[in-house]
Amino acid sequence: MTQLRFRRRGGVLCHITSLPGAGETGTLGAGAREFVDFIGDAGLSIWQMLPLNPADSYRSPYHSSSLFALDPNLLDPVLGLSDPLVLEHFVSARGDAFDRFATTQAFWLTDYCRFVAASALHGPNWLNWPMGLRLRRSDALERFDRDNRWAIEHARMCQFAVDEGFADLRFEAAARDVALFGDMPLYPAFDSADVWARQDVFLLDANQRPRYVAGVPPDYFSAEGQFWGNPVYDWEHLAQVGFAWWVERLNAQLRLFDMVRIDHFRGLEAYWAIPPDADHASAGNWRPGPGRALLDALRRRVEPLPVVAEDLGVITPEVDALRNAFELPGMRVLQFAFSGDPNNPHLPGNYVENTVVYTGTHDNDTAMGWYGGLDAHVRDEVDRLLDSDAPFPWSLIDLAFGSTARDAIVPMQDFLALDRDARMNTPGVAAGNWRWRFDRSLLTPALAGRIRSALDRADRV
Repeated sequence: MTQLRFRRRGGVLCHITSLPGAGETGTLGAGAREFVDFIGDAGLSIWQMLPLNPADSYRSPYHSSSLFALDPNLLDPVLGLSDPLVLEHFVSARGDAFDRFATTQAFWLTDYCRFVAASALHGPNWLNWPMGLRLRRSDALERFDRDNRWAIEHARMCQFAVDEGFADLRFEAAARDVALFGDMPLYPAFDSADVWARQDVFLLDANQRPRYVAGVPPDYFSAEGQFWGNPVYDWEHLAQVGFAWWVERLNAQLRLFDMVRIDHFRGLEAYWAIPPDADHASAGNWRPGPGRALLDALRRRVEPLPVVAEDLGVITPEVDALRNAFELPGMRVLQFAFSGDPNNPHLPGNYVENTVVYTGTHDNDTAMGWYGGLDAHVRDEVDRLLDSDAPFPWSLIDLAFGSTARDAIVPMQDFLALDRDARMNTPGVAAGNWRWRFDRSLLTPALAGRIRSALDRADRV
């Protein structure tokens, strides 16, 4: 897949949970395999997904109980692995592979399984757990492991099963020359195995509570900023130990994906730190991030870094300099291009080749919803720039594909010309997001042919 990095490519942004299927959510089952075939038939080279980590109660994969684990809800329900006896038989039939998985993933796996078991007993807020378990005293952990052996092992088997399912999908994607593009959230949730297991990695006070929480100041997406609530890192400590925890994060991602996006990349140069008892995100301030030191540590793991920098929002020259120093592609979004400023970095005429362009992202309205909500004078400006006989949103897709950006990625909603009811996420709004799915009947040969023709005109096949 390495050679794909150096040619013009087209891709689709679609989370696994949006895929068709019989259950409540899309999974790694037949819908995923059919989607890979559709991508290959359409001439697309990249399938970008959202994070595969366990989602929170709102279904957000960006506020997860683990940055290493995969969401068990992604398991194909046809396999029947929700039945503990079926799961045990599945694992025993793959004994050597399960043992290898447990050994190679020991860095995070045991503590994640403990966290799952303890959360079932005491709730996910580990500050409310018995003190010995909360503080990870060795005698308390030994006793917990002994008393909860089956629950811990069940969580381990679930992780193995979903890992096997994704490995099968990756094999099929590679057979169709489709690169899988993952997403690394910058932070886990506080109620997570990561924070509980590695309290030294995060900036906590003497009572294990966050000294600061993450978010962003007011920007395009939210006039009041966004109060995420995730604990921030103790970057000074991480630097002292060579950023080993972050190197393991990258290792975990590269087992799954050909390339990964670092969400909120600007937080590596400087991050927005908010007092945990503040009423609004605007109460925060910028604090210096690890910058080059972290990326140097990651580059020692793999070079060139197969990383895309999510550099949207409040971006400074220092953030651009950091990204450019490591030759990381940045992101451009066509929905942001129509401000009337000729120097707007999202205008295609201002792109450099080492860029990934999107018609929109999972945080944007769909192209149809966005276009329909524009003021008349802005819509006229959009139409002038598009200068195409193709109906919208295909004219916008043609603009992305025809740009100088090496990679051009289109949300599945835009290929399907869907209105704002198909929006995946509205930033700053907790409820009602992450639920969009499409029907299998929409994956037609005609649509695949139309995408392939657009890619061919733009020299992206």
